[in-house]
Amino acid sequence: MKKLRLFDFQKNQGRQQKLLSHSRASTNQNFQKLGFLSSFVTSWLKLWRGLEKYHSIAVFCLTAIALTTVLGHRFYNQPRLAIGTIAPQTITAPYNVRVEDIETTKAERKAARTIAAPILKINETVNQQVQAQLQVVLDSINESRSIAGSFPFVETSTLSISVQRYLRSCPKSDWKLVTTTLLNQSGSKNQPSMPANNPTAEAIIELQAHSWRTSPQTVAKLINKITQIRQQYSQAKAQDISDSRELPNNLLLLELSDKEWKITQAAINNSSDRILTQGIAPGLPPDIIQSAINIQLKSPDPNTRLPKTVETWARELLIDVLQPNLVDDVAKTKKQAEYAALAVNTVMLEVQQGETIVTAGQEINHTAFVLLDRFDLSRREINWYGLWQLGFFVSAALGVFTLVKRQLGCNLQQRDRILAMLLTLSTILIATLGVNYTSLPAIGLLLGSFYGRSLGFAVIALVTVLLPASLGIDVDYLLAGAAGGVLASSLAGKMRSREELALLGVAVGLIEATVFLLIDFIFNQINIGWYVRWQQAGLVGLSGLAWSIVAIGLSPYLEYLFDLVTPIRLAELANPNRPLLKRLATNAPGTFQHTLFVSTLAEAAAKELACNVELVRAGTFYHDIGKLHDPQSFIENQMGGPNKHDEINNPWLSAEIIKKHVSAGLAMARKYRLPKAVRAFIPEHQGTILIAYFHHQAQQLAAEVDNPSGIVVDERNFRYDGPIPQSPETGIVMLADACEAALRSLKDATYEEALAMVNKILRSRWQDNQMINSGLTRDQMSRIAEIFVKVWLQFHHKRIAYPKASNS
Repeated sequence: MKKLRLFDFQKNQGRQQKLLSHSRASTNQNFQKLGFLSSFVTSWLKLWRGLEKYHSIAVFCLTAIALTTVLGHRFYNQPRLAIGTIAPQTITAPYNVRVEDIETTKAERKAARTIAAPILKINETVNQQVQAQLQVVLDSINESRSIAGSFPFVETSTLSISVQRYLRSCPKSDWKLVTTTLLNQSGSKNQPSMPANNPTAEAIIELQAHSWRTSPQTVAKLINKITQIRQQYSQAKAQDISDSRELPNNLLLLELSDKEWKITQAAINNSSDRILTQGIAPGLPPDIIQSAINIQLKSPDPNTRLPKTVETWARELLIDVLQPNLVDDVAKTKKQAEYAALAVNTVMLEVQQGETIVTAGQEINHTAFVLLDRFDLSRREINWYGLWQLGFFVSAALGVFTLVKRQLGCNLQQRDRILAMLLTLSTILIATLGVNYTSLPAIGLLLGSFYGRSLGFAVIALVTVLLPASLGIDVDYLLAGAAGGVLASSLAGKMRSREELALLGVAVGLIEATVFLLIDFIFNQINIGWYVRWQQAGLVGLSGLAWSIVAIGLSPYLEYLFDLVTPIRLAELANPNRPLLKRLATNAPGTFQHTLFVSTLAEAAAKELACNVELVRAGTFYHDIGKLHDPQSFIENQMGGPNKHDEINNPWLSAEIIKKHVSAGLAMARKYRLPKAVRAFIPEHQGTILIAYFHHQAQQLAAEVDNPSGIVVDERNFRYDGPIPQSPETGIVMLADACEAALRSLKDATYEEALAMVNKILRSRWQDNQMINSGLTRDQMSRIAEIFVKVWLQFHHKRIAYPKASNS
């Protein structure tokens, strides 16, 4: 059997050698025919590699030229005979002309808009607040008066107003004297002997007179009623009146009759309504408000005239309660300002043929310049000096930007520099169109997603410095946009879905509006009203949200065009419902399960070593897609069936089939447009490792005694083509891929046994020089081994043995 197997192998080997020699001869003939073309291409490739070190300088110069070209547009057509320069000669008008002075017309119309008086409107909210505050005071007084009872409490024909007021509020001793005197003189018509103008005597006299006209029972009822009124009045005095203004008598309002109090309330309410209807402007002097209150409180009609005793109280109450209720009517004010601007006539300049525009040695003023420019005599040309100055400033700013970028560790490839340059130019181009709402939030969001916050900060700082240097952009708009860009750049790299980016756009809009309001409040001394400020801040916030939406929409296209990976794109690529991954799960289920376990191992290690976990996950999912070209050639997909390689019976051919899953995987990755960073996992996870099984099988065949052809086993035929891992992420996946099968094979091993086996595998990869370019250290390899074993333990934890069910 061995002889037959070796004979078959030798026959296949002979055929392969014949085909190889024929192929080499054919290839030599073709190269002889195309020798010139081959040498030409080789020469160009050597030249291109020699010039690679100058690419960064070329991009730097190109960026400086582009930025200077865009920012220096104002230097392209500058007049030599500008305003303020000295005329070298006397210049006269070559023909009659009548020309509009556009700048003067604009200035006058702007002045007309500025000096237009603002139109005010009543703020009903303030009116309601004033009325509510006034009503609180009046209601408090009404409550106290209701406790004291109505006044007068009897008919004035029975007792006079003054006597009733005295009897209600006199001391207990006086009231006792009145009742005692009245009872002692009951039935007698003699007047008591008391001093004149004594209120007690007046009260006794009026009560005695009433007793003569009525029965004793009626007098007793009156005495009881007065006693009750006195108790109610004492209660009212004990309650504090809510109004705390200084009065001639704190109980003055209780002494008013019901009619007087009704007149007082009406006068106060009517005065307040009339003053509020007329409007109180902000900043109105207090003496003017006081004069208006005095006028409104006076009434020519005696029946509605305010009692003199409460005039001071009413005036002070209105002064305290009333407040400015006139606010700017922005719409009408703006409309009136536009009417005022339109009313300004167009400023026209006229000059006759031969008339002197400017004499030699005279300074050119605005009028002379307009006429010179109209006749094309202002000598417009490119201001090369100004352009050179701007170019030097731009180059210096770019130099600082480059140094900062290197300090921050931003290692960019050629395409990355081009993208950063294009985004910077786009912002400056938009600003040159006169748009105040800069696209800095979009730049921050895109660069933060693609390269991290460091590059985003640097580009935003560069644009923020360059824009004011050449363009007349408002600083408050610029700084608000920069704040939004910084926030977007800080958080964009942490977002893991488009929904999170959308919420970030809302936050960018809010921070822009807030920063704009703060800057405008601190530095803008022009009183334009809070309504206008809030409106402008709202527009700034909406612009930040709009630019964020634009960035989110552009992101997938830029990712594809510049072959970029973001956490969101990597998360999308790692979705098992992607067509290629669904095909892998269906056609190569064993490989798919292998991929899942390798991904679990690699992600745990990447997280521990602070590597790019999203990139590791996506790269691991696609690292073995090349096995789809022939799933049955790999043991994990054979499901216990026959081994295809036993039927092939050729270790060299089997090794080529195994190695082909790398080249086939790269072809599939390009077909499905996977990014370069993900494609790198396909060849680098195998590196240049030896396909040991088939290499050993070939050595066994070559060592057999009946090998007359003297077949030599070349190790290179059994090694992958590489490259070896070029990053920590691909290195981790190589190690996880190597350990996966071994860990699955363990059943009852201890932690120490599993760790020893994993360390042995990792040591073999290290000794095979597979890790020299990955950036992984020996210490990190040890940590990776421990992490792999911990993950294995989580998958193979022990379970409780359930008792078997007994058959009853």
